[in-house]
Amino acid sequence: MLNGIRIIEIEGLGPGPFAAMHLADLGADVITIHRKGGAAITADQSVLDRGKRSIALDLKDPADLITAKKLIATADALIEGFRPGVMERLGLGPAELHSDNPRLVYGRMTGWGQSGPRAQTAGHDLNYIAQSGALWYASEPGSAPITPATLVGDIGGGALYLVIGILSGILNAQKTGQGTVVDAAIVDGSAHMMNLLMALKQAGGLATDRGSSLLDGPHWSRSYACADGGYISVQCLEPQFYAEFLTKLDLSDDPEFLRQHDKTLWPKLTTRLADLFLAQPRAHWETLFEGSDACVAAVLSPNEATSAPHTSDRAIWQSPNGHLQAAPAPRFDGQAAAINPAPKRGAHTDEILRELD
Repeated sequence: MLNGIRIIEIEGLGPGPFAAMHLADLGADVITIHRKGGAAITADQSVLDRGKRSIALDLKDPADLITAKKLIATADALIEGFRPGVMERLGLGPAELHSDNPRLVYGRMTGWGQSGPRAQTAGHDLNYIAQSGALWYASEPGSAPITPATLVGDIGGGALYLVIGILSGILNAQKTGQGTVVDAAIVDGSAHMMNLLMALKQAGGLATDRGSSLLDGPHWSRSYACADGGYISVQCLEPQFYAEFLTKLDLSDDPEFLRQHDKTLWPKLTTRLADLFLAQPRAHWETLFEGSDACVAAVLSPNEATSAPHTSDRAIWQSPNGHLQAAPAPRFDGQAAAINPAPKRGAHTDEILRELD
């Protein structure tokens, strides 16, 4: 879908490389400027470099800096993830690069953004989503919020918003000939994702107190431990799905379970279901709910997901060269894109230099 689009990525960590990988998965020509010499930030041939080309440069070397500028002048977009001001000090700030390439979409990936009191301070995924409000509901009542996987901040609130910003900027540049600077901040994006919950709050389905809202408090919206140490997820919100859930568990005539939205019963019914699910191994519950609309599914590890019927049929998880990774998404016309290999660092240096001559 992005054939003919060129993205230059300055080597970084986390959301920036992920965003560049996503664009490469979609067909863009992504060239990563890896650090010449010194230790690698990520593993050589990282999954996050799949489908990219690699050139090794030292941006503090005047000759290499000239090469970087020539390369960026050929690009539709740039991705960088330094603190505000670092690229400017290298001579690679937006003003200078736009003078050579007015159409350039300059993508900046940070946690705090380019402005504000915290813009120059260090932080990580957990800190950004803590400040944005996105961490608030990540706990059971009365306990501190847990540290979620970095999907919430780095990827959801960061990388994917950077991708949206870059693609929007490219579309606008194609119409106007003018590039832009994309300020993709994890604190902004993770807060923006909260608008789904704000809509629930507006409709009366979300409370500030953890464990008392429509999706984080009921017995029918949580995960339960099984006898073998596995887990099963339950989220049968709609009445017809909840009714099927009760039917499968022979609870259709239970007067307490029939009061689905009685908040006073949620803690008690949660305990009852916890005892019920704990009485059998996960496989028992998988068999019982297979093919039903009860909205029940086993909690799988990525390794388990490789052989699960649905994810296996769609070939979502694959292990090219022995490295487990998920296939590109989304799909177009029902077809999944192939997983392209990751290059060794600097593997395309000579090739790219020839292209610039």
